[in-house]
Amino acid sequence: MATNRIGNLFTVTSFGESHGPGIGAVIDGVPAGINIDLKAIKLQLNRRRPGQSHISTTRNETDDFDILSGIYGNKTLGSPVCIWIPNKDQKPEDYENLSNVYRPGHADFTYDTKYGFRDPRGGGRSSARITAAWVAAGSIAEQGLKQRYPDISIIAWVSQVHKVKAGFSYPKNRQEVDLSPVRCHDINAARLMEEAIIAAKEAGDSLGGVITCIVNGCPAGIGEPVFQKLQARLGEAMLNLNAVKGVSFGTGFYSAEYKGSELNDAFISENGIIKTSTNHSGGIQGGISNGMPIVFQVVFKPTSTIGSSQLTVDDNGKETQLNATGRHDPCVLPRAVPIVEALTAITLLDLAIIQTISRWD
Repeated sequence: MATNRIGNLFTVTSFGESHGPGIGAVIDGVPAGINIDLKAIKLQLNRRRPGQSHISTTRNETDDFDILSGIYGNKTLGSPVCIWIPNKDQKPEDYENLSNVYRPGHADFTYDTKYGFRDPRGGGRSSARITAAWVAAGSIAEQGLKQRYPDISIIAWVSQVHKVKAGFSYPKNRQEVDLSPVRCHDINAARLMEEAIIAAKEAGDSLGGVITCIVNGCPAGIGEPVFQKLQARLGEAMLNLNAVKGVSFGTGFYSAEYKGSELNDAFISENGIIKTSTNHSGGIQGGISNGMPIVFQVVFKPTSTIGSSQLTVDDNGKETQLNATGRHDPCVLPRAVPIVEALTAITLLDLAIIQTISRWD
């Protein structure tokens, strides 16, 4: 059971725990000859790292990384790429009082039930800390995609925090997204989101929201038509991310409010290029990309660890009052933006490699 691996031909195997020596990933199936920009990897890691702003956790990890194999002279060799990210600011003592207590909303009880044992230090393997290595792997995947499809771009942003929603517009690039610590390009909405996060933090509470992602420049034909549909693969990737509770594509759940005559994307020819006049499908039809922008939304629940006291039970079923310690985000969405981008890149590159063996011409 390869439960720590994502992908079919381009695969990423994740390892490490939140407060262990470090975390990492082994990336296999990497095509040889991809030019790798290590600064681009570090940039994405910096966007995800803890301690980056006043609305994130105070855990201060620099997320410096080492490439242990698979790259020479800034080019991939075709052999497995191993990435190692040391944990430098782990504080396992913060969790000593939680070794026998089940935290509401966390995986403590389910891990104990499944394995009969668990690592209580920040959730161990179930912690979002391990996603740092996913981001590094995603940057390598993205660089591979850009080498094959130079016009492709993957941009995610926070489109909703709690009840505050951004306007319906797409950012031009990641720099525009990063103008706000909330990672929302709608400056007015970003200000209200930031205020809501700070208020929740001061009240000992947390907030959830929505991240929207757009992929421009993806060619038509990516995705398999039955059990490897593009939306199914992207949805699976996103639902493996901590705190994610739902994924929708294009018009998404609002599709239920339309008639077929209103929702169908009509095909048109523009300068000899076939496209659709609208994009309700979010760039995917029949499980395959149609050349239009791929657009999807990812719903996150509020952070489970909060500053307020919560009633729970210990592993003997005895009621106890939980006063959580440790360092946690009052809202995970700003730091989850590069993770969504990374998982998107990993999924698209895997399917792009599969596409190369789907036809001979």
